[in-house]
Amino acid sequence: MMWRVGTVVTLHDETATARTITLQVTDWPGHVAGQHVDVRLTAADGYSAVRSYSIASAANGEGRVELTVERLPEGEVSPYLTQELAVGDRLELRGPIGGWFVWRSQQTEPVQLIAGGSGIVPLMAMIRSRALAESPARFRLLYSVREPEAVFYRDELQAISKSSDSVALTYAYTRATPKDWPRPAGRIDASLIAEAAWPSSLVPTCYVCGPTSFVEGTAALLVKCGNRPDKIRTERFGPTGDRK
Repeated sequence: MMWRVGTVVTLHDETATARTITLQVTDWPGHVAGQHVDVRLTAADGYSAVRSYSIASAANGEGRVELTVERLPEGEVSPYLTQELAVGDRLELRGPIGGWFVWRSQQTEPVQLIAGGSGIVPLMAMIRSRALAESPARFRLLYSVREPEAVFYRDELQAISKSSDSVALTYAYTRATPKDWPRPAGRIDASLIAEAAWPSSLVPTCYVCGPTSFVEGTAALLVKCGNRPDKIRTERFGPTGDRK
């Protein structure tokens, strides 16, 4: 795959530590929801660092690519992307990459999305692609996040969940909840899967994305609740945020 150059056209802070970067890539070949790109930064002395980031934007042919990056305190790339990058700057991209953890508009079965933290990013691309394609596929999203202030795409998700053709949305706050929240802070467990996810009898395709331990635990819960292992697709992030 060749490296392409994208120009930053907008920047938007999702949380105190995460930023969405919108790039215009003139020769972008198009992507499928769930794919990712490699981003390469090169210093003046020739040293370069490459990191992989999920694509947040809907699959389209307009050459606009959105990446949402969470800053890692010890990272080589994410601090620059979230604190120093400016509109008009250029970034090198390679991709799109990936063909397994993807959702295509031809799919009509129920879809269960489960995100842990920044694992919401490729799932947001699926939600946006569903809306753009006016797909009849039924979506549910279970989003595990530390606290309300850490939610990515808060306003957009709220608007989508309230629309007439909604994506059912359930939050699992692991450290702090909003006032009068009906469920205590805690991790996703079998009871929440049974309550918020599609019943296994509907044979949904499940997409789980987040840190490795979260993904492994959640996939095991889905199987315990009767879901077929071959219908569970996973995408994992390592301790440094790299994809696995």
